[in-house]
Amino acid sequence: MGIVADLASALDLERLDPGRYRGNSVDSPERDVVFGGQLVAQLAVAAARGEPGKRVKTVHALFARVASKAKPIDFDVEPLHSGRTMASATVTASQDGRLRARANVLLTADDEDLIRHAARMPDVEPPEALEPLTDPYAGRELRVAGGADLNGTAPGGDAGSTELAVWTRTPGASGEQAVLQGMLAHATAGFLIGAAMRPHPGLSVADAHDKFSTGILGHSVTFHEEVDPGDWILLAQESPYAGRGRSYGRGHAFARDGRLVASFAQDSIIRRFASPAGTRDGGRDRASVL
Repeated sequence: MGIVADLASALDLERLDPGRYRGNSVDSPERDVVFGGQLVAQLAVAAARGEPGKRVKTVHALFARVASKAKPIDFDVEPLHSGRTMASATVTASQDGRLRARANVLLTADDEDLIRHAARMPDVEPPEALEPLTDPYAGRELRVAGGADLNGTAPGGDAGSTELAVWTRTPGASGEQAVLQGMLAHATAGFLIGAAMRPHPGLSVADAHDKFSTGILGHSVTFHEEVDPGDWILLAQESPYAGRGRSYGRGHAFARDGRLVASFAQDSIIRRFASPAGTRDGGRDRASVL
């Protein structure tokens, strides 16, 4: 067993031993490669399982090697600290005995406000005014504001802004808060490479792994408020920099009522293939794995 039908099933990690869990991967029509957003989500859930009464505050994940969707993934949690209001852990994802990804996770029990402020949600079209898109992940819905193309192509083929606003929801999402946070973490990882492509006519994420190499190197999510992925969440994101074969993206996640619920950032590869066509593993650059 390795592939499951939906994200909720992938995040329902099986407990093997204290501090050790096993998870499967979401089925999708893409390559036999585990999406980095799924690994971020599972790393966060594994850390939370060992700290009842606390929620994930921040997960910082780095990716080392490709993982196959066809095989289960093991998650080992190493506690760093466990206090009354704060806890932290390092979580390692492995498959076939080889390290695939690792994350540092901060967990917290909330305190009363001493100060409070938050970024404001941008003024974009509501999801009801936008056309639904086909989503490769079963059960999730997407709407893109401003006529942008998720593949990175600007409207009319002209250079576009590096900003990208995406509405997302998973109707019927329920369960422990760590799983709901994982669903949002998964969504935050999916669109920043496309945002980086928008100012560059002739390049599109649809051509990735065929004409050039892309992949997530690292992804971080900080959760501010409880999340409900069953309702619409706006991912307001941008790519402030791309160059030297890399891109950097960042964004905020807003609940439908305007509350800032999370912030996120990503380092990615966007580069020419490292080896000539025909010599890459399976016809693809091995670096473009997540």
